[in-house]
Amino acid sequence: MNPADALRAANRTLDELVTNTPARRERYVDFLRVFAIGVVVLWHWALSIHYWSEAQHRWVMPNPIHEVPGGWAATWLLQIVTVFFVVGGYANGAAWWAAQQGGAGVASFYRARFQRLLVPVAVFLAVWAVFDLALLLLVPGYTGVLNYGQILFTPLWFIGAYLWVVLLVPVTATLHERHKWLTLFGLAAVIAAADLGRFAAGWSELGWVNSALVWVFAHQLGYFFRDGTLDRLGRLGAAGLVVAAVAALVGLTELAGYPRSMVATVGQEYSNILPTTLPIAVVAVLQVGVMLLIRAPVSRWLRRPRVWKVVVAANAVILTVFLWHMTALLAGLATLRGLGVPLRTEPTLQWWLERPLWVLAPAIVLVILVAVFGSFEWASGRWLRRVGRMTRRG
Repeated sequence: MNPADALRAANRTLDELVTNTPARRERYVDFLRVFAIGVVVLWHWALSIHYWSEAQHRWVMPNPIHEVPGGWAATWLLQIVTVFFVVGGYANGAAWWAAQQGGAGVASFYRARFQRLLVPVAVFLAVWAVFDLALLLLVPGYTGVLNYGQILFTPLWFIGAYLWVVLLVPVTATLHERHKWLTLFGLAAVIAAADLGRFAAGWSELGWVNSALVWVFAHQLGYFFRDGTLDRLGRLGAAGLVVAAVAALVGLTELAGYPRSMVATVGQEYSNILPTTLPIAVVAVLQVGVMLLIRAPVSRWLRRPRVWKVVVAANAVILTVFLWHMTALLAGLATLRGLGVPLRTEPTLQWWLERPLWVLAPAIVLVILVAVFGSFEWASGRWLRRVGRMTRRG
C-alpha cells in the first residue's frame, strides 16, 4: 500500500471510530491525556534551552524559568505530568473493575495494560540500540548516545513511574473501594512525614520514597474522578480545591522553604520533581480542581466530530509521540550544529522570537517518526474499543 492509500485508510478508520463512539464515553479523560502529553512535548521543544555543552561533551536542556520574573507560577499549572497520572488512575481503575466484573484475573489485567505500554517502549529502545551499535562500528570516534544524548531518554523516567502505579492497581483500587478517604489521606500523611524526615532529620533516602508515593497519590485521585466523588463537589467545591491548593503551595514555598518552581531550575539547591516532594502532590490537587472547573465547556467542545477525531487520532499514538519527541528534537539540534549554526545558551529576545521554529521543526520530524513507528501502538484503534472501561461505574 502506498503512503497516500495508507493515509486514506487510516482516515476512514478514524471516521468509523468517531462515528461509533458511545454517548457514555468520557471524552474529557481522553482529551486530558492528549493535553498533558502535548504540554510536555511543547515544553521540552520550545521552553527549554538546548545547546551542546563543550565541557560535558553532551547535549543539555536547562529551562529558563529562573530568567522569567514570576515564571515559577506557571509551573504550578504546567508541571502537567500529574494530570497524566490522575487520568491514568481513571483509566486503570476502569480496566481493573471491568476485569473483576468480567471474571478476568490479575495476570489478564497486567497483560492488557502492559502490552500497550511496553511494546512502543521496546520498539524505541531496540531502534536506538541498533542505530547506536551501527554508528559505534562504522564511525571512528563515535562515543555512543548514552554519552552525548542522555536527553533522548528523559521520557523513560515517566514510563518507569507509570509502570509502578499500574503494578499497584490491584492493591490501590481495592483500598479505594474499601477505605478510599483513609487511603488518600494516609498517603498524604506518609508523603509529608517522608519530606519531614528528609529535610529536618537529614534522611535523604526518604526522597526516593516520595518519588514513588507522590505518583501513587496522584493516581489515587483518578479513582475519585471515575467513581463520581469529585463530581459531587460541584463548581464551588472545585474552586475550593483550587484555593486550598494554592494556599498550601504558598505556605510550603514561602514558609517551609520548598522551591517555588515545580520543574528543575538553574540555581536551586534541589528540585521538587526528582526526588519528588510534597508540593507536587499539592499540585495534583490544584490541577484536579482546575480540571473540574473547565470540564463542562471542554466536554461540550469535544462533542464536535472534527475535534473528537483529533483526540482519537492522538490517543492512538500518544506513547509513540511521547517516546520519540526528544529524538525529533535531537535531529534538529544535530542538523543545526552540523551546519555550523550557533545555538543560544540564554533566553534572549531573539531566543523567544525563535520559539515557533522550535515547535515547527521537530514537529515535522516527529510526524515522520510517528508514521514509521506508530503502527506498533495504533493497532486499529484498540484503545477505543475498550469503551466500557472508560465510563463511570453504575
